[in-house]
Parts: sequence; C-alpha cells; structure tokens
Amino acid sequence: MPSRQIAATVQTMLWGRSAGRCEFAGCNKPLWKSSVTQERVNIAQKAHIYAFSDKGPRARVNIPVSLLNSVDNLMLVCHECHQKIDRRSDGGRYKAPLLQQMKAAHEERIQRVTGISLRRKSHILLYGANIGDHGSPLVYDEAASALFPRRYPAADTPISLSVVNSLSSDRDADYWASESKSLERAFTHAVRDRVRLGDIQHLSVFALAPQPLLVSLGVLLGDISDVDVYQRRREPATWEWATHRQRTSFVIEEPTNRAGAPALVFALSATVTPDRVTSVLGQDASVWRLTTPTPHNDLITSRDQLSELRQLMRTLLDRVKAVHGQTTPVHIFPALPISVAVELGRVRMPKADSPWRLYDQVNARGGFIDALSIPTGV
Repeated sequence: MPSRQIAATVQTMLWGRSAGRCEFAGCNKPLWKSSVTQERVNIAQKAHIYAFSDKGPRARVNIPVSLLNSVDNLMLVCHECHQKIDRRSDGGRYKAPLLQQMKAAHEERIQRVTGISLRRKSHILLYGANIGDHGSPLVYDEAASALFPRRYPAADTPISLSVVNSLSSDRDADYWASESKSLERAFTHAVRDRVRLGDIQHLSVFALAPQPLLVSLGVLLGDISDVDVYQRRREPATWEWATHRQRTSFVIEEPTNRAGAPALVFALSATVTPDRVTSVLGQDASVWRLTTPTPHNDLITSRDQLSELRQLMRTLLDRVKAVHGQTTPVHIFPALPISVAVELGRVRMPKADSPWRLYDQVNARGGFIDALSIPTGV
C-alpha cells in the first residue's frame, strides 16, 4: 500500500513554484498567514489532481502510483478551494485537465513575475488634483497594467501625492498656492527623501491635474533621471501606449515683434487664439508658439512623440532665452496633453532658465489666469 506521506523535497518545490499562494484560478490567497488577523500561520493544503485513492475525486486512470505524490500531481491550495474541487466524488466540473491548466498558468505567472530584474521594477506615482468641479480618479490597477511589458510595479501600492477629498477648485483664490504647497510637501516626503536613500530607483508617473500643477510636478521630478511619464488616452480609455506612432508634425512659430513681454504658447491639445494671450499681457506681447496643425486631446499616443516634444520644448526655451535674456520672466500659456505638461517641467534647467509664470484656462473666471510662478533656481 503506497504511503500518503509527501516527501519534504516535493513540498518545498510545491511551495516554491506556487510562491505560497493558492493555485486555484482567481484565488491567489497567501497561504502563510491568516486572512482575518494577518497572523503568521500555515493554512496551505496539498490537493491531488489525480486522486490518491481509487475512489477519490478524479480517480487515476493509467497513472503510476509513484507519480501520485509528485509535484506535478499536486496543487497548493487554501481550505476553501480544496473543499470546492474535491466536493464531488468524480470531481464534478473540476476535472484533472482543468486543474492542470490552473496549476500551469499560476506557476508560469509566478516564474515570470519573480524572474524580473530589479532594473525593470518601477514605483507607480499617482498625482491627482481637481480640474474645475471634477476630481481626478486614478486607479492603481490601470497604471500597473500600463507598465507591462517594459516594467513591473515595485510595490503593490502606489505613491500617492493627491490631496484626498479636496473641496477646493481652480476657481478659488487660494487654490493654486495651497495645492502647490501640498504637492511640494508630499513630494519631498514620499519621493525625494526616498530617492536620496536609494529606496526608489525608477518612477512611473500617472497624473491628472490642472496644467500649472502638472508643470510643477515636472519641475519637482526634474533632477530625478529615471522617470517614465504616461499619457491618459480617451479613445480608447487607457494609460497604455499605442504600439504604432501616429504621424504628427509639430511647428515652432517665432514672433515678428520681439520687444514685448515674452509669451510661450503651447497649443497641442487645444487651439489658443492670439487674443486670449494679448487680453492678459497686452497687444505688444511677443508670442512664441509650439503647435500642431490639428490640436486635440488624444494627440500623444506614443513614447516617441513625447521624446520628440521634449527636444522641441528644450529648443524653444533656449531660443526664447537667447532673444529675451535669462532674467526676463516668460509667460507660459499651456494647452497640453498631461504627459507633455509634466515633461515641460522636467526639461526646465533650474539655474539656467528664465523665471516662469504659468497660466491656466479657467472659464468661470473669464479665460487665462495667472496661476503659479517658478523663479530662477527652481
């Protein structure tokens, strides 16, 4: 009579291949702790795919007795899933081929995930702030999915810089000062200090906020080299980059009048007519533009487009500085895809670039308003 005793080496292999989680598809419960009290306790059970007994669920058919207690015929499962698959004497709908598929899929996933190089892990950073009357829902699972296959989450929770349940909006007089201070405090605590300690090696950034705050986030990220910024697309709704780049041309337009206050207009996600700028700065404003023939919200779909725009923005900033000087404030009017707004802040050179004044379109206040300032050195 063969023994039901499972060899220690087989048990070790089973635990390793399953990563100590229930192998029933959709369960994935950790089997090294209580799901109620979180106390450390072994709740794992070893279920036979082909039954050890001739009368057990999925009784063996032409399976050598020597293989019954092998790692290939065992699944590591929780009590609930064990009871479920063994409830009927014939296995019911949980036939051997189905359980083998579950086991193989689970162990393949564990192998893939645990085989990740540390260089491919990335901390997910979420930043949301109210846009008008609308909040900015950011979902960790959507962000994590967008990383694949280039990178994988370094943790099962995100770094969140958002102000939770904020009741303020961009129509409020103190909105910009309070939001920018909150962002800087949260960034220092949750990101900058951890980067200095070596706890964070790479960041993947997902943000939904008014444009001046997105630029400010980019400025804060500027001295952190290992950063990927993602773009939220509307059609289809996803953070994932498209596999093929859209053909898009970008144009830099220089002003004929260079004596007035320099205004830098980014018209990529929407059109910005000249009167919207001159109504703020006056008719003699010196307006520089980075635009495209057909501005729209889903303009940016690929990493290559974002990289090209980084270079163009840096070129434009250098050109404006060469004409107007390093100490002259540059007035920035952004209508940008969110990823480009963050990258605008990232390409800023704190010690070399002019002071910036960032404007935002607030319909309730009649157009562009002066929102935030970024001085030289920041």
